[in-house]
Amino acid sequence: MDGRLAVLFFVVGLTDMKTNDCDTGCLARTPAQEALSLSFGNVIFQEKNIGSEMYLRYDMGTSFGPFQPAMGLSMSDSNDIWVGLGATHTTRFWDRPSGAGGYAQLHFMPGVYAQGSGPDLGYPIEFRSGAEIGYQAKNGVRMGVSFDHRSNGDISSVNPGLETFQFRVSVPLN
Repeated sequence: MDGRLAVLFFVVGLTDMKTNDCDTGCLARTPAQEALSLSFGNVIFQEKNIGSEMYLRYDMGTSFGPFQPAMGLSMSDSNDIWVGLGATHTTRFWDRPSGAGGYAQLHFMPGVYAQGSGPDLGYPIEFRSGAEIGYQAKNGVRMGVSFDHRSNGDISSVNPGLETFQFRVSVPLN
């Protein structure tokens, strides 16, 4: 896997910004649903399942145009740690009057990788980009499946990349 998820994040986000946000300020600050997400899933390295990972993410209570700042922290069962700061972009579909419905979310987060006994990813700076699809209940709780890719974006000659496939639950905080 390469940087296609990161490119998708930027293309979709910037297109959405041009379509929906630029009349009032392309990156105008607006309130957003603050949420805490917890996910669990498989770590995939060079097309092999090598273990599991727990990932905690905090989506901040503000957006800048279509981009909502987020912070993440993950730890694998081989004690590899990744921590990062970036943004998400969410699209809602099948909305119901109650607030329930489907959603798709893209994210891009630069971060720092500390290798435990897991794979050598080539550099401590690792970019995490991914996609999630799921259902949001009327109380704002989201349940979805997420796929993401981490790599150093070729800032190092060693750049094998790492993927995760996870189940995520997000709980609104306000």
